[in-house]
Amino acid sequence: MLKTFPKGGVHPAENKLSKGKSITRLDPPKTVVIPLSQHLGAPAQAVVAKGDQILAGQLLAKAGGFVSANIHSSVSGVVAKVDKMPDSSGYRQMCVVIDVKGDDWVPQIDRSNDLKTGIPSNPDEIRAKIAEAGIVGMGGAGFPTHVKMSVPQGKTANNLIINAVECEPYLTSDHQLMMEKADEIIIGVMLMQKAIGAGKAYIGIENNKPDAIAHLSDIAKKYSSDIMVQGLKVKYPQGGEKQLIKAVLKREVPSGGLPIDVGCVVQNVGTAFAVYEAVLKNKPLFERVVSVTGKSVKNPVNLLARIGTPISELIDVAGGVPEDTAKVVNGGPMMGKAVADLSVPVTKTTSGILLITEKEALRPEMFNCIRCSRCAGVCPMSLEPYLLKNMVNVSRWEDLQPEHVLDCIECGSCSYTCPAGIPLLDYIRLGKANLNKILRSRKS
Repeated sequence: MLKTFPKGGVHPAENKLSKGKSITRLDPPKTVVIPLSQHLGAPAQAVVAKGDQILAGQLLAKAGGFVSANIHSSVSGVVAKVDKMPDSSGYRQMCVVIDVKGDDWVPQIDRSNDLKTGIPSNPDEIRAKIAEAGIVGMGGAGFPTHVKMSVPQGKTANNLIINAVECEPYLTSDHQLMMEKADEIIIGVMLMQKAIGAGKAYIGIENNKPDAIAHLSDIAKKYSSDIMVQGLKVKYPQGGEKQLIKAVLKREVPSGGLPIDVGCVVQNVGTAFAVYEAVLKNKPLFERVVSVTGKSVKNPVNLLARIGTPISELIDVAGGVPEDTAKVVNGGPMMGKAVADLSVPVTKTTSGILLITEKEALRPEMFNCIRCSRCAGVCPMSLEPYLLKNMVNVSRWEDLQPEHVLDCIECGSCSYTCPAGIPLLDYIRLGKANLNKILRSRKS
């Protein structure tokens, strides 16, 4: 039986143009730019300097705190500099720039294609390897995985939920990964189950991927009766943690709460594969699958790219930038962000590169709110976007808190459905940013 979350949601056109395209390994570029903050939390601290000889998989920067993540080199070569460089949002942050020489990896990485199935008996060992490998949530949020795997005292993780929904239009990297690396994903799920002590694991997949549902169901049966593949109705944003928990287990995460408050830990399917590689192959997270797509793109593809590779090189493999391109988006059309420069690098959270045509990028003319309440009807968090927008308009930052603005998951459903063309999410993001500044200043 197909399930879904009950509140809100929209149905944008899927446009899965790169569906079924085999994952192609991209050769290392001549130079990589590896940001030291590819995750939520404190930036990592560099442990290399200009002139150092580097191997692929070598530690470049150590986690800057508990909520942080190690950064490893994706290539072998020489450190050209450690300096501030623009990231995909246009902000300058500390990066390690490496001139590539060959492709030599640290010797402890198992580069064979042999499948490893041994599950360590000690959960601490699994969590330590996850932390050491610098694994983060690969669905886009980038939350350090070892932090999620560390269940707080007094809490219990009964259920592990794997987000294999990939509800963003256009993106197919997770779908193709499931088709090509199902065994490794299931073993990664088992490793995470062991790490948190979860008795059950659920893999949520929307039913626009029937081949992935059938394939993972068959593979899961080979390994464990405690791993279930759950088919889901197609509805955006089904991949939101709270929406996925509600769909799969009918549990409601409280306002301001976390999945662990209802006995759940949620991880992305790409993260499960990365956990397998880290724990059983000793491979840090330094490459990932990226969809390069768009309606005018000549050859939509799914590429296995090294972290730090300029996105321009991925676009070249897909046939280059079409003439009618107006925007290049890091991520999908609903939650992704436009990049200003094609030299910015692939990071751990780059799930897709979307080239949007001039026609698609054109914002509708904005009119006054007609009080139709569609934005409230589609909000999966039961917020009132029109009210939040009005408060932001008059700078009532602190009044946003009792209206639960911080519960907004920034899915963009409100902006997508607004008949007046009001960019509601833009206002809400501004409100959240200003409210968070106020809350941080109070704490300090």
